[in-house]
Amino acid sequence: MADKAMRQQLADFLDWHDAHAGFDEAVKDVPPKLRGAVPTGFVHSAWQIVEHIRTAQADILEFCRGRTYREKKWPEDYWPKAPKPKNVEAWNASLAAFRRDRKAMQRLAVDTGIDLLAKVPNGSGQTYIRELLLVADHTAYHVAQLVDIRRALGIWKP
Repeated sequence: MADKAMRQQLADFLDWHDAHAGFDEAVKDVPPKLRGAVPTGFVHSAWQIVEHIRTAQADILEFCRGRTYREKKWPEDYWPKAPKPKNVEAWNASLAAFRRDRKAMQRLAVDTGIDLLAKVPNGSGQTYIRELLLVADHTAYHVAQLVDIRRALGIWKP
């Protein structure tokens, strides 16, 4: 029973938004014309942050699931070069892919067939629980950046 509760808490943690804004709130209603804006003092646009979060999560998911995982090159494979999406469809596709992969990570967390303390076969000592926590932590960090970018652009309404 404790294992099931812990796994559910871990799955919930991947979409945590009780103590702060979550991903869905941070990307809600960002005007298309401002998705590629880089505010003064910032390095990235909202689009670049969204794509980076999506790419990193997808990579970690593939690392956990795939026997044929191929490591990406840092940082070029994790950050989009263009500050803005090609179009509205690219933005929407990125959000949908992030949400789909988040659900897959949540399913991994609650899958009792996976020993969360076991080493990921593709890795060099990383465990499944480490990778799940890494996704949650990484996403939370960059969600805070999204909120700051939106504040700087004058479009944050908590």
